[in-house]
Amino acid sequence: MIGKTVFISGATSGIGKATAELLAKEGYRLILTGRREERLAELETSLGKVTKVLTLAFDVRDRERLTELIAELDPEWKTIDVLINNAGNAHGLDSIQSGSIDDWDAMIDINVKGLLYLSKAIIPIMIERESGHIINIGSIAGKEVYPNGNVYCASKHAVDAINNGMRMDLNKHGIRVSAINPGLVETEFSEVRFKGDKDRAKSVYKGFSPLRAEDIADIILFAITRPNHVNISDLIVLPTDQASSTIINKQLS
Repeated sequence: MIGKTVFISGATSGIGKATAELLAKEGYRLILTGRREERLAELETSLGKVTKVLTLAFDVRDRERLTELIAELDPEWKTIDVLINNAGNAHGLDSIQSGSIDDWDAMIDINVKGLLYLSKAIIPIMIERESGHIINIGSIAGKEVYPNGNVYCASKHAVDAINNGMRMDLNKHGIRVSAINPGLVETEFSEVRFKGDKDRAKSVYKGFSPLRAEDIADIILFAITRPNHVNISDLIVLPTDQASSTIINKQLS
């Protein structure tokens, strides 16, 4: 058993869930967080059969609750070796002039401020030990901008900048900082973006082979298992059929 403790935000679906399942098989102890208590309970039951699992239900936008829960961790869970900042959402696909301010707030609060709140709570634990690894899940949208992606792209560009700044600031403490930036991954992402419109969400992935959550989980495992002198600082991952945010080789009948 590896015995290292990994903290995963947004663990109840998509990349977070796939990563939790893979790391459990590899023997990592898991702290899994998310907003949906029922899904967390299911994960604790299933993954608890193969590794130690602790679940914490909170919204990364709730800075006070997040900070309190981490401060109150039992000593056996306090040594967090890896933080995976995975929680994030897209809301809407609208032009800047017709976008919803509520959607803007949600994306900035979750994708940017939530990542900062969680990192702020856990980084001191790593600094004290002069050891740790932070994985920030970004997006191709943090490297490019596409039509109607305005604020979502801005939030992921912020993640890209935070990742680079975090790596510089934590360099002297021996803490590795990595960004993994996926292209199109078939998860609940589009269903959330289109506010539950399942047909519209499914159409995003028709006609080509998108990435799967398990593909990104494999890459996260690769990154965190490199020797201590190796840091995968910034990685873009696309499906073969995707050349950029807007160029996708779709074979539609």
